[in-house]
Amino acid sequence: MKINRRTLFAGTAAAALTPAARGSSATPAAAPITMSGIRDAAVDLSGEWHYSIDPYRDGAAGFHGEAPGFGHRRYDVIDVEAYMRDHPTALIEYDMALSPTAQLPASWLTHAPDMRRYVGLVWYQRTFQLGALTAPRAFVQVGAANYATTVFVNGTQVGSHIGGFTPFTCEIPAGLLKVGENQITLGVDNAATWDTVPPQVTDWENYGGITRDVRIVLTPATFIDDAWVRLTRDGRIAADVKLDGAHAANAEVRVRIAGLGLTLHGSTDAQGVWSGKSSPPHTLQLWSPDSPHLYDILIEGAGDTLHERVGFRTIETRGDQILLNGQPIFLRGICMHEEELGAEPSRNMTPEAARALLTTAKQGLGCNFMRLAHYPHSESTTRLADELGIIIWSEVPVYWRINWDNPDTLATARAMISENIRRDRNRAAICLWSIANETPLGDARLRFLTQLAADVRALDDTRLVTAALLTERRTQDGKPLMVLNDPLADHLDVLGVNTYNGWYSDDPLSSLPDIGWRSDYGKPMIFSELGADALAGFHDTGGAHKFSEEFQAEYYRQTLAMTEKIPFLRGMSPWILKDFRSPRRQHPIYQQGWNRKGLISPTGDRKQAFAVLAEHYARLAAQR
Repeated sequence: MKINRRTLFAGTAAAALTPAARGSSATPAAAPITMSGIRDAAVDLSGEWHYSIDPYRDGAAGFHGEAPGFGHRRYDVIDVEAYMRDHPTALIEYDMALSPTAQLPASWLTHAPDMRRYVGLVWYQRTFQLGALTAPRAFVQVGAANYATTVFVNGTQVGSHIGGFTPFTCEIPAGLLKVGENQITLGVDNAATWDTVPPQVTDWENYGGITRDVRIVLTPATFIDDAWVRLTRDGRIAADVKLDGAHAANAEVRVRIAGLGLTLHGSTDAQGVWSGKSSPPHTLQLWSPDSPHLYDILIEGAGDTLHERVGFRTIETRGDQILLNGQPIFLRGICMHEEELGAEPSRNMTPEAARALLTTAKQGLGCNFMRLAHYPHSESTTRLADELGIIIWSEVPVYWRINWDNPDTLATARAMISENIRRDRNRAAICLWSIANETPLGDARLRFLTQLAADVRALDDTRLVTAALLTERRTQDGKPLMVLNDPLADHLDVLGVNTYNGWYSDDPLSSLPDIGWRSDYGKPMIFSELGADALAGFHDTGGAHKFSEEFQAEYYRQTLAMTEKIPFLRGMSPWILKDFRSPRRQHPIYQQGWNRKGLISPTGDRKQAFAVLAEHYARLAAQR
């Protein structure tokens, strides 16, 4: 299933709505439909699907590289049993109707025991019923499928997508759907290479499959493709709306905020885009972790309507401070992978699963901040963060050893940035867009990441740009000195730093508070990671054994003491809330395929370090 990433980028990454971005190379032509996730007119395809593994990709291409022939195309609309009975000479080497079934969304890791380590192509198929075809246009909307996906409806390919963590839509050509039974087939390939984003070596589970909802979304002939409503840094309420369809130009648009008694309105331009601003009324309540106020928004245009919920706040930096609504804030955070609680997680982050984790962070640890690592998380999570009042760091999986010199890899990363930002620009909780994690220095890497930083600023000028950086270790006055020395810092607003002294170094824990930190950039720094492994329930009363709860707790005590001596530190998100699956981690007793740096176990048991961090955050909250 070879997909040209340059063509894909042009076809799936969407145009920004701001005037500056529309003239930028960061904004290729739009592909509808950004706001499909909140449309009520839809057929939910969650539930039972048939699946068929295809390790040699037989259903995608013949063995000489030609198009797959009859008898191999799993997306054909055919009753295989009946056809072979009626045509005794025919050979068909699959039968989707007789293949095993799985409940989706869920990674194929949980479909069957022998799929635990499967890497390759899997075909998913189901039928769905449609009544009268009253909507002029229809789309397949996929919340996420990891990693390369091709979509077929009634045997016809309607689209493809690269990237395992951002939503995409494929328009179904007129006349392809029919009243009654229809068939949908998705070919999903989770194979990673050094050219993919992320690359083939990471520190988390490669959850292949369809991990978020699939829906058939129905729209008018001209519909609201995108709408971005926010508070600008100069304190004005701004709205951008983009219509798609034959009557998108010169159409009347309204954005109504009933809770403020405010309506913004106007007419779209020749491209179907309208932008408007207004000073807010004095009754405006700003969103914050202490008061996460959200307003109901009604968006109208060309006869179409959408309902959104939006919070209004500003986020900026001044010197080495981070300012929320003009006031300094210290980010008391934690990192989280998209993996639900349970002994056998499948990356099915339902609203209930997200709430269990986010409330543990907010109410249990006292967090006002979370880093969603290392890729865009589900919309269930980001919308819940809005509701609960948790500031979010959202990132794309530009991770470790990306192929910096490959223009297709850059195009893929840029598409992910665009898709991530466009989906979540209305989430007040998201305050930081991150472009990379722990990437080694080099000229090609700097060019790559500088482009991503420019893309973020073109697509969203209301939030902060960050990345998780590495540091240089030196010695000063006989003591360790950690130095931030990365030219990418010049292109960032907030400097994220991952630090594991005492775990990945042989520093005695008692020496950690004396480690010095230096940054000459005059910008706020966040410890985007710090942590140590512990197997829940494993104890060493002496506290010296790595992987014991006592060692992890002492690591936190000493590292937190170090943080209090860093004058330009403006937050932290220790690694990590919950133990998560990672094939890299194979100690037969303490890891068994799990990264054990969680403060809670896979099933939610709290380790000793949980209380250490919670007490520290309670003191910080009381001081500020």
